Amino acid sequence: MRTSAEILNIINKFKEGYVFTYDELGFKPEKTNAVIIALNRLVSEGKLRKLSKGRYYKPQITEFGELKPDTFQVVKDLLQKDKKVIGYLTGFSVFNSLFLTTQVSNTIQIGCNNEKKAISRGIYKIRFIKQANKITENNIPLLQILDSIRFIKDIPGTDQNQSCKRFIDIIKELTPERLNQLKMLVLKYNASTRALTGAIIDMIENNNSTQAIFKSLNPATAYNFSISTQTLPTKDKWRIR
Repeated sequence: MRTSAEILNIINKFKEGYVFTYDELGFKPEKTNAVIIALNRLVSEGKLRKLSKGRYYKPQITEFGELKPDTFQVVKDLLQKDKKVIGYLTGFSVFNSLFLTTQVSNTIQIGCNNEKKAISRGIYKIRFIKQANKITENNIPLLQILDSIRFIKDIPGTDQNQSCKRFIDIIKELTPERLNQLKMLVLKYNASTRALTGAIIDMIENNNSTQAIFKSLNPATAYNFSISTQTLPTKDKWRIR
């Protein structure tokens, strides 16, 4: 059986939009060159798409046109290694899922514990954001919330008042246990993120549960956000201007 036919038999078992490398096809190392040539031939025939060097996927065609692979598929190898979490989607990548904006971006941001240089994959620019907290499956949703608060000024297609209202709703939905976890995680963020998060929690709880966050801030520093007192009545206490 020709290599192209063998590959087609294998990829027909993959879901549309699933990103794979030739290593996943199970061919022996001595067939690598033949596999690569066959994959590129399938791309030219329109049966496969090439995301970037060595990465391919089966296109998903709908009545509205062809869909791109989802963000996770594009960067999944940068999020897990040997079944261990090494990064998480954040920033532009989760603004939509948190209903902070309806706009999409070709920039994918990944939170990780180490400094990394930006890379490109096809049409995507992948940037890495250093996370001071240990990254676990359990705390990723909370880190995504805190990262979004950190980048509130960069959320496209909205203003800071609308974003702040959405953050209030998001944090209101947290269980007491998860909220306490959020309070601990935010202590390793920059001062402006601590201040805005503290003000939001104060508005929700109003029980002085944010003392550790408040004491972590320099009493002489003010934080500039375009958020009204009507939206965030606690802003003055937290020196939000």
